[in-house]
Amino acid sequence: MAFAIQSASKCAKFTSVLVRQGSGGSLLSGVTKHAAMATSADVLPPSTPGKELSKSVFISQSRDVFTNLALEDWMYKNFDFTDHHIMLLWRNDPCVVVGRHQNPWVEVDVDLLERKGVKLARRNSGGGSVYHDPGNLNVSFFTPKARYSRKHNLDILAKTLEKEWNLSPEINKKEDLIVDKQYKISGTASRLGRSNSYHHCTLLVNVEKANLRASLLKNEHLHINSTATASVPSPTVNLSELHPGITMDALMAAVGWQYMKTDDLTKSDKGWRQVQKQKGFQMVNPSEEWFPGIQKIRDEFASWEWRYGKTPKFEVSRNYDIGWGLMQITMNVESGLVKDVHVELPEGVAWGRMTGRIELSTSVANQRFTPASFLLVEKALKTQKLHSLHSDDRRQAARA
Repeated sequence: MAFAIQSASKCAKFTSVLVRQGSGGSLLSGVTKHAAMATSADVLPPSTPGKELSKSVFISQSRDVFTNLALEDWMYKNFDFTDHHIMLLWRNDPCVVVGRHQNPWVEVDVDLLERKGVKLARRNSGGGSVYHDPGNLNVSFFTPKARYSRKHNLDILAKTLEKEWNLSPEINKKEDLIVDKQYKISGTASRLGRSNSYHHCTLLVNVEKANLRASLLKNEHLHINSTATASVPSPTVNLSELHPGITMDALMAAVGWQYMKTDDLTKSDKGWRQVQKQKGFQMVNPSEEWFPGIQKIRDEFASWEWRYGKTPKFEVSRNYDIGWGLMQITMNVESGLVKDVHVELPEGVAWGRMTGRIELSTSVANQRFTPASFLLVEKALKTQKLHSLHSDDRRQAARA
């Protein structure tokens, strides 16, 4: 890597840099309390009186998406950022990460991802779905809630690209970084708690774009009615396509140095003199030894209950051409479980002696929903024959 690394042996070493919450005193003691969303302010609230604000750049050694999400969550819950801000840089093996309030079955073809070995994860922040691979750099900015400022953080990234590679990225209304008025190079999301906050975003460096497109394909056979947040597709471009000198190592170094040169209280670039006040770059190992309790958090992020069970309730249907028209099978799904199933038959078609809308009692009820659930319903329907009704048969079925 093209920059000096200041190593940290274990999480215990961080305590001299970062005070754990609950270690005494208010997390925001000495900090002026004001609206967390006041991102337009020129000067942010000061640190603790008598202390100067310092910064570190942490680099995760893991490529596992669930481990990195757990690391982010662990830091958010356990560190006191009053006098010390942190930038976390992390990369993942191929995966798709959906927002906290999204429906994965709307966003992607879940079965296809599983067949391709691409992990599906759900993060704790809102926003849309994103594809990650080692060519995508994730950047998380940790501050107290009172100093949360997306624009300030994105300005650091934009300034890095402008100074180092003469690019001119802009921050759009959605707070994405774009170039040439349209191409997205960075998406953004955040989480704000009672005391702490983080803002995280992506930087597309040299992502495998064919895999990106394939991993975000939807299952066209499913028709889903959902109130979940839907992603808004945008054209993307890799930074390496805009400038051949932008490599992952070069970008990580440049972003980290610019972050440490920037005074977060005045939002100004104070140069290398400011860097001398910082804690530098630190490689971190997101393991139980370094971060006690992180494995439990990782297991929760990887669980079916979090990835799928947290999906807002929805209705999903699939149409079948049965020769006499379209038959529709519909399921209502809550907490990822199938609650009820019904079939809508086309006019003039019966299942046994039943016509129209038929409520079914099947083995998929109260089971985890997957697209394969429809196959089980199809099997149940085959216990009686579908047939077309003649006029006399239709009257007889109506009387029955």
